[in-house]
Amino acid sequence: MKKPTFIVALTTDDNDYQMEQAAAAENAARRLGANVEIIYADNDAVLQSQQLLKIIQSSSTSHPDGIIFEPVGGTGLPQVAAAAAAAGIGWVVLNRDVDYLTDLRKAYRVPLFAITSDHLEVGRIQGQQLAALLPNGRSILYIQGPSDSLATRQRSEGMYETKPDSLQVRVIKANWTEASAYKAVSSWLRLSTSQNSICDAIACQDDSIAIGTRKAFQELADTALRECWLSLPYLGCDGVPKTGQAWVKSGLLTATVVIPANTGQALEMLVHALQLGTIPPARTTTVPWSFPDLGVLAITRAKKARAGSE
Repeated sequence: MKKPTFIVALTTDDNDYQMEQAAAAENAARRLGANVEIIYADNDAVLQSQQLLKIIQSSSTSHPDGIIFEPVGGTGLPQVAAAAAAAGIGWVVLNRDVDYLTDLRKAYRVPLFAITSDHLEVGRIQGQQLAALLPNGRSILYIQGPSDSLATRQRSEGMYETKPDSLQVRVIKANWTEASAYKAVSSWLRLSTSQNSICDAIACQDDSIAIGTRKAFQELADTALRECWLSLPYLGCDGVPKTGQAWVKSGLLTATVVIPANTGQALEMLVHALQLGTIPPARTTTVPWSFPDLGVLAITRAKKARAGSE
């Protein structure tokens, strides 16, 4: 019996969560007896569209059984999705809500569905982490992802929903990579008013962004100012065991939000649907959680407060 073959299209190979997505897909493929090919779009939505159209428009004998992809841009590639469905190729959207799936699911009997992280809840958890660490508010530096990303907007919305009302937020935008955060924060630090604008914590929408932010502050020439910025709590998101969670354990980060990889789940659902001829639910949501637990953060903050008063 022919092994099912799947394409997993990810945004970049320069992000720890995307690499975790690739590893989860490869592990699931081995477990399920499937073939999987991982491709990356270098954070370029046009390139991602071209990559997938080339696969779909190839000879039907070389078509994959399904395409699992995490969109780079804001649209989720509706025309490419329609082409895949028309060619009989399953289509799974990761970490993005797209309206076009409703109509495609009515028109075609191939598996077409989405699996997404609950980005609003990710933001809410980070806001709760800030509340545990800074119950009296004051101010934070907030490093977001790209403006055209739904995850960026929803994580921001969730964070503002649960942060202390008195907490002031200064925003810097980056991409989902360490290098882009380093560049964005370094540029911000060159402003005459920035270096001395010390805040009480640095919250980032991605663990890689948090590490890039730390690297930018590590290059400050003023030793006292550098140590002041580096001593602040740094918060991230993704919580990959070998990176984000490890960085919390080592002290590089104070906390992260664990966002489970979902490529493995997508492969399992696709294989099950193809074997049984069933159609999966239109949308499945994964559940994030705080690392460490919110109670632990509150205890840590209380201990530091007592130590500072002695």
